Amino acid sequence: MKVNTRTRVLVLLVMTLMVSWGGAIFTLWFAQQAKRLNAQTTTTVESLLTLEHLVESFIIQKGYLTYYFLSEDPKWLKILRNHEEAFQKYLKNLRLLLSRTDSFFSDKSISILDDLSQLESMYVRYSARRDQVLNLYRSGKRTEGMTLHWEIRKEFHEILAYAKKIQGQVEEKLSQARTLQNTRFRTLNLLAWGAMPTSLIITSLLAIILFRSLLDPLRRLAYEDDMENEVTGSDEIRALYKKIASLMDSVTEVSSKLEESREHLAQSEKMALVGRLAAGVVHSIRNPLTSVKMRLFALERSLKLTPTQREDFEVISEEIHHIDTILRNFLEFARPPRLTMQRISFSDITDGALQLLHHRLESYGVRVTVHRSDRMPESELDPDQMKEVLVNIILNACEAMVDGGNLDIFEEVGTVEPHGQIILVKIRDTGPGIPQDIQNKIFEPFFSTKDEGSGLGLSIAKRVVEDHGGWIHVHSNLGQGTTFVIGIPLRGKIAWPRL
Repeated sequence: MKVNTRTRVLVLLVMTLMVSWGGAIFTLWFAQQAKRLNAQTTTTVESLLTLEHLVESFIIQKGYLTYYFLSEDPKWLKILRNHEEAFQKYLKNLRLLLSRTDSFFSDKSISILDDLSQLESMYVRYSARRDQVLNLYRSGKRTEGMTLHWEIRKEFHEILAYAKKIQGQVEEKLSQARTLQNTRFRTLNLLAWGAMPTSLIITSLLAIILFRSLLDPLRRLAYEDDMENEVTGSDEIRALYKKIASLMDSVTEVSSKLEESREHLAQSEKMALVGRLAAGVVHSIRNPLTSVKMRLFALERSLKLTPTQREDFEVISEEIHHIDTILRNFLEFARPPRLTMQRISFSDITDGALQLLHHRLESYGVRVTVHRSDRMPESELDPDQMKEVLVNIILNACEAMVDGGNLDIFEEVGTVEPHGQIILVKIRDTGPGIPQDIQNKIFEPFFSTKDEGSGLGLSIAKRVVEDHGGWIHVHSNLGQGTTFVIGIPLRGKIAWPRL
């Protein structure tokens, strides 16, 4: 049975998708596990250091009672009490640290916590007996005190040996964590080495099929004039080659029209691609993305996080927000929402956008100055979409001013005959400026000078402003900053020229 090209390409694409998604899912799982394991390892190391301080503070206590016996100077007792308090503090911290490692070594952690409770009981008894010795010394019964003093030395060494036992258990936990981490790294290594040849084979097969079944027929279609060998069979690409070849005589007639519509066709293809991407991918991604955000929010509220862990949560949340913004831009570009008009002053929209970006502006080191003689009059506007326009332009300006700078926003009401009054907003930054050769491209879809940009922000902003009956254009010179100018009529819609 002959398998057509579509089936072969589809099978190889599915295999490629399985390899890439499988690797991505495993990598994400591994990263999460590694993060958790690193946190546990760090906590275990902190436990080990705390335990060493605890043992040290206990050993130091040994001689101060003898010093008091020899000199009867109360300063030694004061020092002894300080070390007793330090011992209790280290004991409390150690219990807290060990309780955090239960998720990886639950049985061992429970055993260590039990041993820690036993150590605390032993220390309480030892401390009580030591206080008896102190009372005997204070009451002048030095002989009885010395006898009891020698007896509790045995208890001292028992406590010290028990602490060393706990220290060995903590070191064993640290060794287990390192072994587990090394095992996972070896597994990831093996999977990576296995995935590389698999991907290479699949890619090679896909390239062979595309060259033989698609690129070669298209090449012959472009350079061959006769159709002596009729192509038959169920192969769709070869059938398409046959149909297109029969239309070669009419190519000259339609070539001029094709040239005129080439730019429009390219734009339509981009729009169609965005539509397919938005419909087929965005909804599939945003649903699990929403679930991830909710889970992260729940975890952040329920867990007691260290500053480092909280910083990790904030970074993850910011990156998820960045992904959600890109997806929303695709949806807005593919299916622009209808305007929800209401009476509002543009000054309120400006203030709302600056309030929203207050912390971002501070982090970029950008100083904003709003120039207005009075608040703008109310007009029919969609506040949410116009705020998105301002946010997009302001963020682009902040990213351009990498070392900080000044951002000036000018608001005024002007008159353009015969259209009447208009709202005029100018946003001027002190960035490096935009080269002249790309100024006419920045409002085109998918055009971006940023590595991570989608190239849709200014295109969507332009469409929103034009949907309000207004216009937007840019003035910029290298080294002299950039100014975006937005004009919107106060009443009705006006067909503004494209500048």
